[in-house]
Amino acid sequence: MISKEQVLHALSQVDDPDLKKDLVSLGMIRDLNIQQDQVSFTVMLTTPACPMKDMIEQACRNAIRLMVPEAKAVEVRMSSETRNHRPADGILPGVKNIIAVASGKGGVGKSTVAANLALALSRSGAKTGLLDADIYGPSLPTLFGLQEAPEMRESEGRNIMIPHVRNDIKLMSIGFLADPKQAIVWRGPMISSAIRQMVQDTDWGELDYLIIDLPPGTGDAQLTLVQQVPLTGVIMVCTPHDLALADARRAMAMFRVPGIEKPVLGVVENMSWFSPNDAPEKRYYLFGKDGGLRLAEEGNVPLLVQIPMYEQQDRALLLEPGHPAFSYYQELAGTTARYVSILNNSKMNSFAGSA
Repeated sequence: MISKEQVLHALSQVDDPDLKKDLVSLGMIRDLNIQQDQVSFTVMLTTPACPMKDMIEQACRNAIRLMVPEAKAVEVRMSSETRNHRPADGILPGVKNIIAVASGKGGVGKSTVAANLALALSRSGAKTGLLDADIYGPSLPTLFGLQEAPEMRESEGRNIMIPHVRNDIKLMSIGFLADPKQAIVWRGPMISSAIRQMVQDTDWGELDYLIIDLPPGTGDAQLTLVQQVPLTGVIMVCTPHDLALADARRAMAMFRVPGIEKPVLGVVENMSWFSPNDAPEKRYYLFGKDGGLRLAEEGNVPLLVQIPMYEQQDRALLLEPGHPAFSYYQELAGTTARYVSILNNSKMNSFAGSA
């Protein structure tokens, strides 16, 4: 007769590779059921975007096979619950993780990275939103082919905007609210007010991840978000070029200024090399080599991914399976989900230790 203690002992030998603890002590084993020689249970991951889910499932099967040989059939169900580590009565209570995508200068592909990161997270099963906070140069309408103003509804005397939904991603941008032919000429207070409105007066609902595409630089928009939005972390986008790196260093330093510190999850090096269609194995380092890697090492943060350039990239801003750069954004989504889970777990442990 198989006992639950046997099964749990076996599964306690399986560690979450990111959190460095076993699945049983982390409370990730749910709905354990034993019927004679058949064992079934659910592994509850910390995010639907977990890139290690297949490896964890196989490790569970191997542990049962080795330590509970009486089990002739094993059913492992992989599920997830993204834990919310922020107060429920704060800003965006239904959004579990808020990730800002930043850059030191324009033209490094930050908005394309933010959009494809959101797309890759959504494709992994995560509920995802994307906020275009670049007031002067909103890119989201062009990326997703949207110009229509969002629908409005009234709630408690306030007008609430209903975000557009494309590719299962909730979308909001100042570009949906302004005439695309008119320049937005606003001073700092107007920029801050517009960003607050898009954050607080949009019905984001329940999200695993809200990606915020910041404008380049270190101005009013960045300060507003850092001071008023509970960011989980920041991703820094740069190219390998020395000028882009110089500005990226300053932008990264802003998120480490005392009083507005936010965790930098890592660096994305975009346009790392160029590969022509007729010779995809060749790499031409047009802007230098490994500049993003050096920036990550200087800042003591991970290099999340290096993304190359391809000839058809300008015609395919939102990447689909089959595009040569598609796998790089899958890698970015998985790596981002991993570091967010690690960061959240460390916060939870710190809170428990101080309680």
